[in-house]
Amino acid sequence: MSELLDELLAKPTGPSVPARATDPERDFTKQIEVTGDEAAVTVRGETFESNESAATAVLQGQGLDPAEWTVTGLRSSEWTMANGDTGVSTRFTFARRCVTFADRPPIDDLLAVIDRQHTEPALTEIDGEYTFIVALGDMQFGKVDGDGIEGTLARTIASLDRAVELLVEYRQRFNIEHVHMAWLGDHVEGFVSQGGANTWRTQLTLTEQIRLTRRVMLHGILGFAPLVNRLTVAAVPGNHGEAVRINGKGVTRYDDSHDTESLIAVKDATDLSPERFANVEFFVPDTDELTVVVDCSGTVVAHAHGHQWRPGKHFDWWRGQAFNKDSALHQADLLLAGHLHHEHVDTDGPRTFIQPPAMESESTWWRHAKGTTGAPGLIVAVTKDGRVPVKEVVHQ
Repeated sequence: MSELLDELLAKPTGPSVPARATDPERDFTKQIEVTGDEAAVTVRGETFESNESAATAVLQGQGLDPAEWTVTGLRSSEWTMANGDTGVSTRFTFARRCVTFADRPPIDDLLAVIDRQHTEPALTEIDGEYTFIVALGDMQFGKVDGDGIEGTLARTIASLDRAVELLVEYRQRFNIEHVHMAWLGDHVEGFVSQGGANTWRTQLTLTEQIRLTRRVMLHGILGFAPLVNRLTVAAVPGNHGEAVRINGKGVTRYDDSHDTESLIAVKDATDLSPERFANVEFFVPDTDELTVVVDCSGTVVAHAHGHQWRPGKHFDWWRGQAFNKDSALHQADLLLAGHLHHEHVDTDGPRTFIQPPAMESESTWWRHAKGTTGAPGLIVAVTKDGRVPVKEVVHQ
């Protein structure tokens, strides 16, 4: 796997334990265990090289084609042969080269992108009135479609880095003191959508998808935090990020989501360095809720994933929510949402709706059905007192 993906998916593992010594009087020359698409072969010989050939021969002897199997691990130890010489005992583990599951991508390449060193200028107080918004979502990490995990990750990191550069450029026009990052759901592909029908086309485990999401979120925070007086970060649940579904339906609370829990984990990490991240605030929906609002320089910004309404019916849904005076959307000036994977900016009187594109390059199912691919990216905007005079799509 690639260095980037390995680095981003790295986890603290336990130390290796030396293999226990074998007893040549009780040991065996060869052994094979086959369970489904996995096999383990243990052989003894004079050298490791001879053991490797012998393991392949054991597979053939059981009627298994070695070309259909790949070595996934090994454990080797020395033993004393009857004549007093030292021999080698090796246990090989194999996995079937299965056409029913997508091959794993080069993880290490993906992870290297996130480990990029940040140039962190000293935090200085800035006199400003405007908020710079960065809105993104629908990375669906783990999905094989389009340019896959590597493409989505590289694009997300590059777009976030470009957004940092644009903050400097927009400060030539607006006195910006506040940056707001909006993570709008479906950050992971997950395994619950379409009743699990997407499992075959999902290359990463669920924990790996979540790990990428956390570290990408942290990458964005590390880029913006030193540049502003106030950095706010919000996340909302998407349909792919739902933690539990049984028989195709959600069975827990609406806020039970990997999309939001990823940001909560990042907050827990930054809490360990309160001085460095003193200017960073985190927001997720309340218990059993799907939306959250944040004040951005006098603009009440609402966040939703977008799976609560039909395409084109965002204002109808918003009006219904605003009719409830206890709802936070009663006060909202700007609604940010994802889910539908394409750029959409709309206004109704003083209210503005912004839907950034997906960060993934395409939905292959949609391309087959409609013929169109994606136009991925994120959206940056500048706001103050309910107005959003600038909106720009960032695609790297």
